[in-house]
Amino acid sequence: MKTKLLLFVAFITSIATYSQKQWTLKECVDEALKKNITIQQNKLSLELAKKNVAITKGNFLPNLNGNTGGNFNFGTGFDPVSQDRVNTSFFGGSMNLSSGITLFNGFRNTNIYKQAQLGVETSLYDLKQIENDISLRVLNTYLNVLFAKENLEVAKIQAEISKKQIEAADARFKAGAIAKGDLLNFQSTAANDLQNVVAQENALELSLLNLAQLLQEPAENFDVAPIEVAKPSANLLYTNSSVVYQKSLTSMPQIARAKLDIENSDFNIEIAKSSFYPTLTASAGLSTNYGFNLNLPNGASNPDFGSQLEDNFGYGFGFNLSIPIFNRFQTKNRVAQSYINKEVSETRLENQKLQLKQTIEQAFLDVKTALKTYEAAKISLEAQNEAFKNAQERYNYGAMTLFDFDLVRTRLVNAEAAMIRSKYDYVFKTKVLQFYSGELVFD
Repeated sequence: MKTKLLLFVAFITSIATYSQKQWTLKECVDEALKKNITIQQNKLSLELAKKNVAITKGNFLPNLNGNTGGNFNFGTGFDPVSQDRVNTSFFGGSMNLSSGITLFNGFRNTNIYKQAQLGVETSLYDLKQIENDISLRVLNTYLNVLFAKENLEVAKIQAEISKKQIEAADARFKAGAIAKGDLLNFQSTAANDLQNVVAQENALELSLLNLAQLLQEPAENFDVAPIEVAKPSANLLYTNSSVVYQKSLTSMPQIARAKLDIENSDFNIEIAKSSFYPTLTASAGLSTNYGFNLNLPNGASNPDFGSQLEDNFGYGFGFNLSIPIFNRFQTKNRVAQSYINKEVSETRLENQKLQLKQTIEQAFLDVKTALKTYEAAKISLEAQNEAFKNAQERYNYGAMTLFDFDLVRTRLVNAEAAMIRSKYDYVFKTKVLQFYSGELVFD
């Protein structure tokens, strides 16, 4: 019975392990974009910008207002029904319906509406820039996980090599070929390798935790799918930074947004100029009133409510033209202020371009440096592998001390670590260049 239970637990465990989800890079990016709070806030800002368009569109429509009111009067007063002054108690009221529309105000409403539409585009570019930043962050964190996994595999291989070396050293010690001190040194090295395995496992768990938190997913059993990280090529993706920069001018949202700021400044100039023009409005209204004498003599009666509304009904319409003549030079100065703000926006665009160019130049240099570092690490690893093989043979034949052999082995371990680190460093920095050129695809 106990055996069956153990088999059942092992079977369930294997199924859970097999069914554990492994996140792909694209899934990680999509999930981060879906759950990121900053992105959600900017999506709300986009919705506000859309509502602002609807609000400004309403400026072209006429308004419509209705109002009514009533009054009690006691003592001598004016009777609206008999048109006499009487000493009585009286209740009267009125009803009004009015509408107005702006026919012309120097194209102010038109420019405000177009500016609101521009605000929607601006919000979209703001959202795109944040999405780009989050996507790059996910890519970097994802590669850190793969880097940690590869480091762990190397550490396990080294630990396995140390285990076999202990077995060989133990046999040689029993045969009297080496001293006990050499065997103890091998055991010490193996213990250090096991500690390194634990350290690399912790580093992997930490990198997985960072990615899980970025995706706002539970960290328990979180894992990523392996992807093929191609070995760096000696040929760079781009011949120079200028190629990437020219592509970035059409793909980077911060450049497009800076251009929209200049266009927005143009609308601000036109809106300021509209105060130089006259404003023409039209209005129309309907009105009526009613009244009731509360102290009528016996036998007398007030006209009925419906008749009063009909008899006192009136309507009218009119136009109003407001012509600005002098407003203490405020309009002139506001227009001048708007032109200055446009120049500020133009300088911001140039500054954005300069910053982007410098960033890309630095990124291109980083890629070249990373490639050189990788090439050097590859040569070093090849040399250290040959040195280790030679050292192992020399030690086996007693031509090298254990201390010297450990030095060679340590250099090999360091060379492997440097190789892995330089590979992932080059891959990420290459992805950064692809990002700036608008050619980065998360797959």
